[in-house]
This record gives sequence, structure tokens and C-alpha cells, in this order.
Amino acid sequence: MIRKALGWQIVRFGIVGIASNIVLYMLYCGITSIGLGYKLAMSLLYVVGVIQTFFFNKKWTFNHQGYLNVTLLRYIVIYGVCYLINLGALVIFVDRFGYPHQWVQGVMIPVVAVSLFVMQKIWVFRVQE
Repeated sequence: MIRKALGWQIVRFGIVGIASNIVLYMLYCGITSIGLGYKLAMSLLYVVGVIQTFFFNKKWTFNHQGYLNVTLLRYIVIYGVCYLINLGALVIFVDRFGYPHQWVQGVMIPVVAVSLFVMQKIWVFRVQE
């Protein structure tokens, strides 16, 4: 039963994440192509991503019934950590080594997604005993 629930959570998290990231990545490519800096674009879209995915993941992915303020704060913390990791990757691989920012950001999406799922499962939306 627990394995089945975990499997559905992964599937639902994937659906939320894929749909969100497709839209956000298209927006990222669009707004950087018209001149907005890639770091600012990534920063702005992180805020949008946090807000939209919080409610989907809380209710649909994890069916969490805990307090909104506690879970939202934890959610913001883990997204903040992942934001810094993502920003660091852009600084290192784009600014220092000259890789295209689109490629670096594209690679960071699944890296960040796996990290976020694990942190949400074990800390943000954990089942209270």
C-alpha cells in the first residue's frame, strides 16, 4: 500500500512538474530572447513556480492536511535552497565556462525536480504520526 501511494505521488509530482516546467521554460526562453537577463528571468520564474506548484503539490500530489503556514514556509525554504543551487550552476557553467544558458537551465530542471520531490516527501508534506 505504501509503495503504491509513493508511486502515485511520484507520478502526480511528475505531472505537476512537467506541466509547470514546460510553461516556465518556454517563458524563460521567450523573455531571455527579448533581452531580459538569464539570471533575472530564472529568479522571476522561480517565484511563479513556487506559488503555482505549492497548491497543486499540497492538495493533489501529497494530499497533505497540515497547517498552511508551516508547509508554505518549508516549501519556500526548499525552493530557496534549490534556487541557490540553480543560480550557482548558471554562474559556474555560463559565466565562468561559457556554456549556453538554455542548456544549463534545461539540465538543471530534472536535477532540481528530484531534489524537490525528496525534500517535499520527507520534510514539507511528511505524514504526521
